[in-house]
Amino acid sequence: MIGLEWLGWLNSADDFLRVLTLRDYNTRIVVIGTGLLGAAAGVIGSFALLRKRALLGDALSHAMLPGIAVAYLLATLWGGEGKSLPLLLLGATTSGLIGTLCVLGIRHWTRLKEDAALSIVLSVFFGLGVALLGLIQQTPRGHAAGLESFIFGKASALTAQDAWLIFWGGLGCVLLVALLFKEWTLLCFDETFATSSGWPVVGLDWLLMLLIVLISVIGLQAVGLVLMIALLVIPPAAARFWTDDLRRLVLLAGLLGCFSSLCGAIVSALFPRLPSGATIVLCAGAVFGLSLLFGTRRGVIFRAWESWMLGRRIQRQHLLRAMFELGESTGQQAAPAPAALEFSQLMSMRSWSSAALQRELTRAAAAGLVVRLSAKQWRLTASGQQIAARLVHQHRLWELYLITHAEVAPSRVDRDADQIEHILTPDMIARLERLLGESQRAGSVPSSPHPIVPPVEGLGTGEAAR
Repeated sequence: MIGLEWLGWLNSADDFLRVLTLRDYNTRIVVIGTGLLGAAAGVIGSFALLRKRALLGDALSHAMLPGIAVAYLLATLWGGEGKSLPLLLLGATTSGLIGTLCVLGIRHWTRLKEDAALSIVLSVFFGLGVALLGLIQQTPRGHAAGLESFIFGKASALTAQDAWLIFWGGLGCVLLVALLFKEWTLLCFDETFATSSGWPVVGLDWLLMLLIVLISVIGLQAVGLVLMIALLVIPPAAARFWTDDLRRLVLLAGLLGCFSSLCGAIVSALFPRLPSGATIVLCAGAVFGLSLLFGTRRGVIFRAWESWMLGRRIQRQHLLRAMFELGESTGQQAAPAPAALEFSQLMSMRSWSSAALQRELTRAAAAGLVVRLSAKQWRLTASGQQIAARLVHQHRLWELYLITHAEVAPSRVDRDADQIEHILTPDMIARLERLLGESQRAGSVPSSPHPIVPPVEGLGTGEAAR
């Protein structure tokens, strides 16, 4: 396509279909391998994120670089093949474990916090690794070409052996997560209780960090040590916007990690000049952005919608309670039909603007809660009267509780109750009724603990101070 040549876009339709349908052997290996890696990293990263160990993966991945360089130098010194993958991965694992020991040692034996320990280990180990790579460039037999793929990743170079390594390694990590799911859940949410109950907290923490090291080593070939942290953190962080249930969170994090890796590998195959590791991370970032916006638990749009709906519900409750108390203050609430109320009387009950009050009355009328008698007269319907009585009942229960048990002055209790009454649950209301006595059971509206003054033209009532 015109304009995409600089990205290496596949101009042939046959090549395009071959990539999308995974007919090419190398593409199939890369896509399957990176997908499995993303799923395993997402599952393990869920506990790392909840345990507040997100930066630990970053520190450990950087700490692996000197191990790779030292393994290469030792292999060439002994006359062997410096770029032997098993030897390099062994060096990376050893270096990563040493980095873990350093983080734990600094945290436990000094007064430095964990973030400082992680920063020290990350910078020092990575600096040592870069220095050793420079040393390799100057050796007679050595050069760093190929080793740099461990830094930035090279998924296109994955072989079937690498894919099987990712499969079995990732499967082992996931099975261990399933086996210790209950213990790690307790560790993440209540470490103090786990310690007092006799659980081996230190051992469980060590095992979690060991899994982070192993999955980081497995992912070196695909996305590199610099970008491996993205697969450990971004999928579970994105899943957090969709659910509060830990089981669903872990499952969803694995699916999002797999999806991000698959998309990144396919996009990298469609644009051969784009590095695969960076493309996978960008796809994961796109998934995180969509989750941030559209997540059904903590997404920005969902929370904005919930906040807007809560505001409308509060305004509706304020209107119904004001109409009930206004009729109560004029002595007409006990009449067979709710009192007819003037628009000006309602205006005096709260700090409404004329437009806001008119808009809320119109919405309540559409919901069948109020009825319009004339241009300036409104009345509660039977259903509106029932709901209003329940709202006043809840409000005054909370007022009586604050006066009786919190020693709040009656002159101030109305404002305090007004701030909490909208989130009272049925269980809380039942507990308040039991606490305040049988006389305050539902079905009867308690008397107001403070006077409700009938409105006077030009002045507010006792409610107008809110």
